[in-house]
Amino acid sequence: MTKKKVVTPRWGWALTGSGHFFTECLDMIRTLDHVDLFVSKAAAEVVRMYKHDLALPETVRIFKDTTASAAPVGNFYYNFYHTLVLAPATSNTVAKCVVGISDNLATNVFAQAGKCRVPSIVFACDTAPELETRAPKGMVMVYPRRIDLQNTDALKSFEATQVVESLAALQEAVERRRREVEPQP
Repeated sequence: MTKKKVVTPRWGWALTGSGHFFTECLDMIRTLDHVDLFVSKAAAEVVRMYKHDLALPETVRIFKDTTASAAPVGNFYYNFYHTLVLAPATSNTVAKCVVGISDNLATNVFAQAGKCRVPSIVFACDTAPELETRAPKGMVMVYPRRIDLQNTDALKSFEATQVVESLAALQEAVERRRREVEPQP
């Protein structure tokens, strides 16, 4: 059996347990070359609840949250990644990132990206006092709490971290980063 050659550096992309633009984030991942996808336990539940398809290109490697120490984060130490995208990011994930808790795969890769000076793009779900978002049975209104909005604002002050507040801003940030890191024809 031949082992597939892994191209580095790669995109790291962490999914959390939010349905907020989850499908659109998967669609964006499909447009990128050489992605390591980090799927938290909550994200795996969202895939099932929302009946999403994780069919991804061959160049995408999937790491699931199955170890207590989040072993796959070790690749950040060896320059495997040029960028981490954390999208969509739940209020729980954002809060943990803000206070430095790294107790699951998504928060661990964010912490390691920061420690290894890998630029991060975070698409926070809770960015306005009221939002329309997708639930398993359709669109619903949500009203983020003051603490959720404060945590999103606090994350904006982190080194090498760009917090985006809309799908359009995420697409723009990823495209800008792609131009910076991928060779141009």
